Amino acid sequence: MNLDFLALSINNLRRRRLRSWLTMIGIFIGIAAVVALISLGQGLEQAIQDQFQEFGSDRIIIQERGLQGPPGSGTAKSTKLTEQDLKVTKNVNGVEGAAGIIVKTAKIEHNNEINFVFVFGLPLGAKEKDIVSFFNVEQGRELKEGDKDKAVVGVRYTEGKVFSKEVNIGDKINIEGRDFRIVGVLERIGNPFDDSAIIIDKEAIKEIYEIEDEESMIHAKVSNVDDIAKVKEDIEKELRKSRGEEKGKETFQVNTADQLLQSFSNIFAIVQAVLVGIAAISLVVGGIGVMNTMYTSVLERTREIGIMKAIGAKNSDVLTLFLFESGLIGLIGGFIGVAIGLGLSKIAEYFATIQLGTNLLKASTDPFLIIGALIFSFVIGTLSGVFPAMQASRLNPVDALRYE
Repeated sequence: MNLDFLALSINNLRRRRLRSWLTMIGIFIGIAAVVALISLGQGLEQAIQDQFQEFGSDRIIIQERGLQGPPGSGTAKSTKLTEQDLKVTKNVNGVEGAAGIIVKTAKIEHNNEINFVFVFGLPLGAKEKDIVSFFNVEQGRELKEGDKDKAVVGVRYTEGKVFSKEVNIGDKINIEGRDFRIVGVLERIGNPFDDSAIIIDKEAIKEIYEIEDEESMIHAKVSNVDDIAKVKEDIEKELRKSRGEEKGKETFQVNTADQLLQSFSNIFAIVQAVLVGIAAISLVVGGIGVMNTMYTSVLERTREIGIMKAIGAKNSDVLTLFLFESGLIGLIGGFIGVAIGLGLSKIAEYFATIQLGTNLLKASTDPFLIIGALIFSFVIGTLSGVFPAMQASRLNPVDALRYE
């Protein structure tokens, strides 16, 4: 019997092709927008989670409080981290090792072209280097102790995206008036800022900027990842004591990699919910369109309903038939919307990878997303047809047969 309802529903939709397609527009536009946004959102979240996993769950990061983005100059002298803070961190129980990093925005020059990028000054000692080794070299070699005039650069230099001409291993680049020879190229990280960064020896960056006692951030590695929460609290306590600061009024912040990831996830979830909510408005419009079409269909097919009832169709049969039709409109619109949404997300991924040089924007093809979108579109279509279907089922067969 259900197959008969399905066949009748498909036949009725085919007879009114144009109206059916116009009705589906609102459904598949909404589904396409929701699928594309969620697909890209899931892909971006997964890419960032992968990067945090590479960074290490046993790491603790100490920064100046209130820093936004990559740290550098621009805050008051009293808030800066110092070598004393680094020493205090190293002496905390549970800390296997700690290392400080200096990050500056630098003017760089090559073949009379000038640009401004982030330059990372990393310690090159074997133990410290392991703690801050969140960059991987793809070509050439890593920096080693004594490389005070050597540099490792991001992949965008070799692609001609920082300067008009490609910069390769062996070439020289001028950083704030001092020449450095390139010995390595980093793996693609996925965003233009990091892929345009330069890594040099920490002592070299101190000489360039005449830095005596400053750390942009401190990375600490814990001995046992299970104790990371306690070690974090101990670091905060010891730093407050060393810097003479009260709890709640610290000029520094201590975070674990998992905390940073959780903060990002929370913010990203809110942004994604807002975007999906906006996209869902078109689904409401689509649902209203389905309802309008089904009401019109009831009026057009009043005599047909009367005939069905006259030959024995029950109210429940008429109700089921109209719900099948509205549900089919939603489901077909959902299929089209899912296809368009995944297509749009793949286009965005391609554009981001080829044109922007980032691999963070990836389209997720999670089966649960696809199945969920199809179920949702079917439910929207079915619910939109409830009231028209009830109206059709309640028609008096005699009045329906006399309807012109």
